[in-house]
Amino acid sequence: MTNLDPTTDPTAAPGVTLDALALIPELKRACEIAGYVTLTPIQAASLPALLNGRDVLGQAKTGSGKTAAFALAALNALDLSLTGVQTLVLCPTRELATQVSNEFRKLASTLPNVKVLTLCGGVSLRPHLASLKHPPQVIVGTPGRILELIEAEALSLSALRVVVLDEADRLLDMGFADDVRAILSNAPVSRQTLLFSATFPAEVRELSHEIQREPEHVTVQSTLSETEIEQRFVEVKPDDKFDVLLGVLNQQRAPLVVVFCTQRNDTREVAERLNQLKVSALALHGELDQRERDEILLRFANFSASVLVATDIAARGLDIAALDVVINYDLATDSDAHIHRIGRTARAGRKGLAWTLVTPKEMPRARALEAEMGTLRWHAIKPARSVTVAAPANTTLRIDGGRQDKLRPGDILGALTGEAEVPVSAIGKIDIFATRSYVAIAREHAERALARLSKTRIKKLKLRVARI
Repeated sequence: MTNLDPTTDPTAAPGVTLDALALIPELKRACEIAGYVTLTPIQAASLPALLNGRDVLGQAKTGSGKTAAFALAALNALDLSLTGVQTLVLCPTRELATQVSNEFRKLASTLPNVKVLTLCGGVSLRPHLASLKHPPQVIVGTPGRILELIEAEALSLSALRVVVLDEADRLLDMGFADDVRAILSNAPVSRQTLLFSATFPAEVRELSHEIQREPEHVTVQSTLSETEIEQRFVEVKPDDKFDVLLGVLNQQRAPLVVVFCTQRNDTREVAERLNQLKVSALALHGELDQRERDEILLRFANFSASVLVATDIAARGLDIAALDVVINYDLATDSDAHIHRIGRTARAGRKGLAWTLVTPKEMPRARALEAEMGTLRWHAIKPARSVTVAAPANTTLRIDGGRQDKLRPGDILGALTGEAEVPVSAIGKIDIFATRSYVAIAREHAERALARLSKTRIKKLKLRVARI
């Protein structure tokens, strides 16, 4: 039995089942294909109201399964005979928007001709303007880019039926309140408005009062438990911090590890120092453009790098089932940020391990965290000067062709197994974007695949191929 969102607690609330929900047959079929059977608590509590067209004010932390809940409700409400944008999801970061879009596409796989478009800043407006010439039914994006397109009269919300504010507390923390209000002023008053937030500060409650109509309140406590994520805290001297990190990596020897830093300069420095020690490490932070961030996350998810060093920007959109270890190089600023960080592990029913390095200066915050979460378990790790981490299993190739070229995963797979003579077992995940595609190849076959693909045609197209 698999729960409706495979990244969440499989405990289902009693009395509500997937079969009992008023979902159209195509969506029930999509759930079956994805292996979704039971409901998580937030899904069981919210879906009856969501499917009934009610506004919902939901409180649930990371890994609760809320994305699948509002995606199913929004797709269930689509009128495929109409043109225009019917669902809009606003997210605080590009990474979260990408994750939400992928969930929509997965659940919409059995619906005919449903288009899901992701619109985020950091890239040229031109491809977004081109995509909007044929409006999709579902748009997922960040408020700044959505408002920019509305003001350019390229995006109309006149047909909107459902709007979702995902991680509303983070949206407001990042200063998007005015943009959100401006966007909603262009939407029909009769819409269904869904607001999900990990916390309910006064600003979120005020916004709910402004934009929602008698919302159904749904609250589910964090699904992260000690049985799912083991937490280990280490007291470190500032000068020993990096060497203690090496000691943790030596002890864990995990194929994928995320290291969280508070400052972007630290992400770069830690990644650089790891690479000097022959560890394949990537740095993810807010100064990178969207394409760079997309490719870093893809390389990591494709097992083409061993360590991802990131600021909290990754805590809201990183969803990798195989991630078993998270290391907090710096203690998070508050308990919510800490929970979001460690919640990147223990996905898909797996167990996870979270290490947190704490300097004397951070001890007051550690005690505050202990007051909220219970007794912290402290461990001793000897500093190390060298590190042994296995080389990444794969290499990721970028192909300069995508959905706009009518490229499909099967086309890339056929080219690799045909003229490139790469065995199917050596081919990993294939991701198709609007103008580019990515494929993970086992390292021992990567050079051959790159050389052969560079000389052959994919779907009769001569496309540039490069290692990233």
